[in-house]
Amino acid sequence: MTALVLIGGLFIFLLAGVPVAMSLGLSSAIVMVLMTDQSMMSLALKFAHTMKVYPLLAIPFFILAGTLMSTGGVAKRMITFAIASVGHFRGGLAMASVLACMLFAAVSGSSPATVLAIGPIVIGAMIKSGYSKKFAAGVICNAGTLGILIPPSIVMVVYASVTQTSVGKLFMAGVIPGLLLTLMMMLAIYFVTRNMDIEYSPKASFKEVLRSGREALWGLMLVIIIMGGIYAGVFTPTEAAAVAAVYAFIVVVFIYKDLKLAEIPKVLTESAKLTVTLMFIIANAYVFAFVLTTEQIPQSAAEVILSSGLSPWMFLLVVNLLLLVAGNFIDPTSVILIVVPIIFPIAMKLGIDPIHLGIILVINMEIGLVTPPVGLNLFVTSGVTGLTLVEMIHAALPWLLLLLTALMLITYVPIISTFLPDLMFD
Repeated sequence: MTALVLIGGLFIFLLAGVPVAMSLGLSSAIVMVLMTDQSMMSLALKFAHTMKVYPLLAIPFFILAGTLMSTGGVAKRMITFAIASVGHFRGGLAMASVLACMLFAAVSGSSPATVLAIGPIVIGAMIKSGYSKKFAAGVICNAGTLGILIPPSIVMVVYASVTQTSVGKLFMAGVIPGLLLTLMMMLAIYFVTRNMDIEYSPKASFKEVLRSGREALWGLMLVIIIMGGIYAGVFTPTEAAAVAAVYAFIVVVFIYKDLKLAEIPKVLTESAKLTVTLMFIIANAYVFAFVLTTEQIPQSAAEVILSSGLSPWMFLLVVNLLLLVAGNFIDPTSVILIVVPIIFPIAMKLGIDPIHLGIILVINMEIGLVTPPVGLNLFVTSGVTGLTLVEMIHAALPWLLLLLTALMLITYVPIISTFLPDLMFD
């Protein structure tokens, strides 16, 4: 009964249009007041405790680093490098757009930011080269989802804080799936564009590739510093986030000179707004998880599922279906915070690797970004291209099938996610 009131209340509030953070907090408070012997003081203490969770300190720093890198000419330099590298192939400009999204995702950690930074530049260029606007929009909308899979990823930090798993391992686990998804999209473009009447970029000389790579290197070094520092034990993932923010500031202000010192307060203000919004959701989600665990709801669900004889592969199929539906209506961070406290104990009892489960969750959230009615990348790309939402859905649909294929492959071939973490950490 408690579980029904808690989860049912949450979805009633969400359907009524109440913000996610308030829905989580209100449903938790109602259950605590009406159905438990817990005092409201314990709820307030749990809410305040969220601000002291050490891994969550990485979030404001990664947001600041991503905001700094999203401003100025970092994206243009990465696009130039991507075109010089693969632009001469069949469908090369579209392939270069995917590669540029992957590179920028690695320094921004945000899918909408990736679309906003790369889309306005490459979509116009693709249309001039003979690609249809819908084709160009569909490519960028889906390639932009790599922002939450390629490390560093704020969604991964949130998952790690909820499940007490290693942020470093999760970051490393996202590398191969991210590269695999990028390669799948580029191969699909190669075959789809065979019969298109499009222009091809001239093949860049080795010297031009090196020059464009050198220009983009300062931005790409952010990922090398983060991953190398964590793997080498120089700093923790939380400390790496602070290092990333300082490095991003130095690059955009003093090396690239894309930002003036007078513009930094505006960047700090934008970062602070995003941080406050996200942390308020997280704090309420921690209260929601507290009520779940004190009422033994996940444990009871685990016992029911285990007694029913559900195998791990069937459980993962159910989880994928649940997340695909949830991702259509709720943003990725909120889905992780709501669903993980319920499914994680069950997954552990079934022997599913927590790192593998985390990557499955992230890829599901990628798909949620390009599915209506709340697919954020659909709205962002629609704003960039001028296409209606219905037109954007049609444009994104063929590439969505590619994401679903990648999801099934990564779900049932765990080594894709676990190979690098096991190799480098264990």
